[in-house]
Amino acid sequence: MVDGTHFLTPEGRKKLEEELEYLRAVRRTEVAESLKSAIDEGDLSENAGYEEAKREQAFVEGRIRSIEAILGNAQVLESDGEYEVAALGATVTILEDGGEPEEYQIVGRTEADPLQGRISNESPLGKALIGKRVGDVVKVNTPGGAIQVKIVAIA
Repeated sequence: MVDGTHFLTPEGRKKLEEELEYLRAVRRTEVAESLKSAIDEGDLSENAGYEEAKREQAFVEGRIRSIEAILGNAQVLESDGEYEVAALGATVTILEDGGEPEEYQIVGRTEADPLQGRISNESPLGKALIGKRVGDVVKVNTPGGAIQVKIVAIA
């Protein structure tokens, strides 16, 4: 199970609700049909289709429970889009010495996807940025060593 409060953007909450609906309405039915079909083949002890259908059923049911727990402990980030300091939901543009500006939205761990520019408030960079203002130079302790970044914009 998933513990603690999950900070979600309105879009993140909607995406999870849609996934949950799909799993309940579509995937559960598909897996049940696969399971029934495998059972109808007989001799379950050597039926690879049956074993695979059971594994898929366990995955789907586990994901449903996980999403339900996340949504049950969700705090949706509502904002007017104006931030004086970096905070959950804010999009922060940073500049590392000699690099190009990078833009990240600070989100909760559930929505984090660094390759899509969404960093967790619990990540080293997210923790370092929270509460800082435009113009601040922030030291970030990363697994590869400490770096310094300058906050150039917050939206």
